[in-house]
Amino acid sequence: MPNGTQPRPHRGVLVLVLGILGLVLCFPCGTVAWVLGGQDLRAMDAGEIDPSGRGMTSVGRILGIIATVLGVLGILVVVLIIFLTAIGTKVPN
Repeated sequence: MPNGTQPRPHRGVLVLVLGILGLVLCFPCGTVAWVLGGQDLRAMDAGEIDPSGRGMTSVGRILGIIATVLGVLGILVVVLIIFLTAIGTKVPN
C-alpha cells in the first residue's frame, strides 16, 4: 500500500452470506456474491484489501457461481416447459 496505509477490510462474510442466500433463497444474491467476490479477490491480489478473508470470499464466490448457474438452468427449464406445453395444446382446425 502506498504511504504505509492499511488495506481496506475484507467483505468475506458478506460474500459468503450472499452466496449461501443465492443457493437457498434467490439466485440473484448468488450473482452479487459472484461479482463482489471476484472484485474483492482481485483487490486482495493487488494488496488493496485485507487478505485474511480470502477463504470466505473464495467460497462465497464459488457458491455464487453455482447459484447463478442453477438459477439460469431453472429458468431455461421453465421456458422449455412452457414452450413444449404451448406446442402440445394447439387446437386443430
